[in-house]
Amino acid sequence: MNGAPSQHIAVVGAGLLGRLTAWRLARLGLAVDLFEAGSLRDTPKAAAFTAAAMISPLSEVVDSERLIYDMGLASLDLWPLFLQQLSEGLSQPLQPASYREDGSLVVAHQQDSALLQQFAERLQFHLGNATEHSQWLQQNQLRELEPDLAGFHRGLLLPREAHIDNHALLTQLLTALQQLNVNCFERTPINNVNAHYIDTGTQKREYDWVIDCRGFGAKSDIKDLRGVRGEVLWVETGEIELQRPVRFMHPKYKLYVVPKPNRQFIIGATEIESEDLSPISLRSTLELSSALYALNPAFAEARVLRSDVNLRPSLIDNRPRIVTKPGLLRANGLHRHGYLLAPVVVENLVALITQQHPFSFADTLIEAQA
Repeated sequence: MNGAPSQHIAVVGAGLLGRLTAWRLARLGLAVDLFEAGSLRDTPKAAAFTAAAMISPLSEVVDSERLIYDMGLASLDLWPLFLQQLSEGLSQPLQPASYREDGSLVVAHQQDSALLQQFAERLQFHLGNATEHSQWLQQNQLRELEPDLAGFHRGLLLPREAHIDNHALLTQLLTALQQLNVNCFERTPINNVNAHYIDTGTQKREYDWVIDCRGFGAKSDIKDLRGVRGEVLWVETGEIELQRPVRFMHPKYKLYVVPKPNRQFIIGATEIESEDLSPISLRSTLELSSALYALNPAFAEARVLRSDVNLRPSLIDNRPRIVTKPGLLRANGLHRHGYLLAPVVVENLVALITQQHPFSFADTLIEAQA
């Protein structure tokens, strides 16, 4: 590892990328300082906390490109390893966050079956023989898999997809960082991120490497970075039980519903080209609620726990990017693919810091600057 343990690293931004990167480096024995502009525990601002945390390469390739699918498959292999390692070598072992590899379902009502067929055809366009990646389920098969979706005549099962309890994961990562003696600085915005040093406004701190993982917070330093608004609802009900994420195709919106612990669900659909962070709109609330009711009328008695709004950090090509120059790495642009692509981005960051053999997709992800 070429003497890497002697290095001192600053990671700026404690969202998913920042926490995973700091944790991976700390496990390798490097000295790491983690900086976060907001709170590390109370009402965090990172998009990673608002996300539904689906690891869905098949669902995403339909509206993106083959590269996202290929990188997502690599992340699917990495997530179980990360979760296994999360409690290894700690003085107080952690219970890994809930991670389910039960696949996901895509459904539509009979009158909208053309939308479901179109989804399957686009999947085949990107991946070739779709029967290798998806499976049509008739009503009786769907009922066996998800009894509370028995009202649909058929659905498309995407078996190679997963989802994770992201709130538990992010909390556990913070606990692991503290046990690994990572210095965690909260409510410490870093507006001046440079090669080999950061400026907190009150002092200049020098490092061997600075890793910028600020997401949308890095907008002033990344010319083509933009925020894409997303709005979600959290509801709770004992009337519905789902084992896996469900995507509901509808003429007006494409709803996703992801089961969370304690009979809770996160519901989202919106992707708005806006950097507005004001509360969720009445229109979005009505559309999400109506679509949820259309998925199963029993959701009518669900209790709305909260709504969340955040900005997905997106680059002009909607791909992630690592910009590197001596003493500074900038990782950004996860767009709506945070949990799908973060492990691959993190492994490339670690390879750059430790001077190991480049990780997969390095040629696509990494852009060198003088």
